[in-house]
Amino acid sequence: MRLLLDECVPRPLKRELAGHDVSAVVERGWSSKRNSELLRLMLAEGFEGFLTVDQNLPFQQNVAASGVAVVVVVARTNRLKELRPLVPAILDALRRVKKGELIRVERSGT
Repeated sequence: MRLLLDECVPRPLKRELAGHDVSAVVERGWSSKRNSELLRLMLAEGFEGFLTVDQNLPFQQNVAASGVAVVVVVARTNRLKELRPLVPAILDALRRVKKGELIRVERSGT
């Protein structure tokens, strides 16, 4: 999957997402773009998926109409040490998620 990491996701997480073509918002020069504009840019550039820790995204955007698969990671913080244990669940979600669908990934008990 061609995947974009939101600017709130640490870029080193890219190395953990084997099997995916991963870019970061910052690397694309898309920092500070509103989510609606970001989703349009993603489609125009051929991205299929979006990985974020922004739990408000489903309330701010119509993911179903976006044409992009979204995975929202729920963790105490967005630090790499908090996200790394969730990588197996993230990879599983990326395998299952479809365009226009949102899957939440969280540690059990969160």
